[in-house]
Amino acid sequence: MVLLENDSFLSELTKLFQKARLDGSVSMTFKRYDGYNRPIPREGRPPLAEPTEHMCLVRAKFRSKKIATVIHQKDVNKFQVAYSSLLKGNLDGLKKLKKPKTKTKAE
Repeated sequence: MVLLENDSFLSELTKLFQKARLDGSVSMTFKRYDGYNRPIPREGRPPLAEPTEHMCLVRAKFRSKKIATVIHQKDVNKFQVAYSSLLKGNLDGLKKLKKPKTKTKAE
């Protein structure tokens, strides 16, 4: 998995959406991230320090290509605006669902 900066993550995500337009799908996960990449210590050992800033880990996957970024608390609004505009531009290729026709009772 490649950890990218926020702007480069959005540009790579646009490329993934373009590739997935013809065949496939992109899966996204958003997760709270405290900055630790080691497990919590067992009992009797000193605990990990509390994080000073909460962050968000965003991952995207298309087939075998995986990308990720970490969003700091102060950058959330800017990232959210850029992400929503990216989604609006790339969600036009959705297929319409065909609703089954229901027969009405003639009385």
